[in-house]
Amino acid sequence: MAADLDMNEIHWLMDMFNTVDVGLVVLDRDYKVCVWNGFMENHSGLLPSAVKHKDLFDLFPAIDEKWFRSKSESVFVLKNRSFTIWEQQPYIFRFKNYRPITGKAEYMYQNATFIPLTNIRAEVSHICIILYDVTDIAVNKKELEDLNKKLEQMSQVDNLTQLTNRGHWEDLLKQEYLRTKRNEGCSALLMFDIDHFKKVNDKYGHSGGDEALRHIAKLLRSALRETDIAGRYGGEEFVVTLLDTDKEGSVVFAERLRQLIESSPALHKNLEIRMTVSIGLACFNHEFKDHERWIEAADKALYSSKEGGRNRVTSFDDIKNDL
Repeated sequence: MAADLDMNEIHWLMDMFNTVDVGLVVLDRDYKVCVWNGFMENHSGLLPSAVKHKDLFDLFPAIDEKWFRSKSESVFVLKNRSFTIWEQQPYIFRFKNYRPITGKAEYMYQNATFIPLTNIRAEVSHICIILYDVTDIAVNKKELEDLNKKLEQMSQVDNLTQLTNRGHWEDLLKQEYLRTKRNEGCSALLMFDIDHFKKVNDKYGHSGGDEALRHIAKLLRSALRETDIAGRYGGEEFVVTLLDTDKEGSVVFAERLRQLIESSPALHKNLEIRMTVSIGLACFNHEFKDHERWIEAADKALYSSKEGGRNRVTSFDDIKNDL
């Protein structure tokens, strides 16, 4: 009777071993496979008889051998369990993902536990790896992270022009102010707005005005270097931070931008919308006690361009003695 019970228990254990929804792999000290359960068979397509006593890295050359040996050796030597999660290592065995709910994932994301197995001399002769399919969790987390990134980007971008919005641009300007001050470098700030923009809205409607703003933003992006930062400051007013640019370089950029806008009309319902802009620029100066004073200097230069007849470029350095 006792023997029958023992046999039943063994049968139950083997049944659970092969049907449990986790991977179970036992390796010896030479990293040869000793045990391979049903989960591993189903996802790898390899029968236990096909992998038994075979070198793990020969069977699965895609395994990061250096990382895997380092992880396993600590278990063999220290006799302590070790864990790995998908965020550190997406998977150990590159199994395809067949779950319909998480079909976006190309492969199975895995968590794993490495367990030391001792012999009768209390030596760790084998390790057991328990493999958990955490694809659902990983995909959900990655989708949430992607969504948060998109929301963060949306909070930093002006919806109409797709330029940096005022708040985010000003945060970046503050960083540039501190960087330039610390490194004793040179950078420049441009502010410009569309001359008589109200006439554009009156003549072409607000849809025409929106198209004009999008067009200006497109021209501005085409003129920028990779390091420059452009934004919509509000209404028809735009701003540009020119990194590591002196007065001469900023004047050249501003004049080129002014001419580009003047010679490139926007199109709205097959009608040309011709525009000009007034530009004010201010190079970084240690006399500016914060980035807001830098903005004020560029704004005063912009006001001077408007007062001087519009469609022109004015540098703060050229007017500050007259203020």
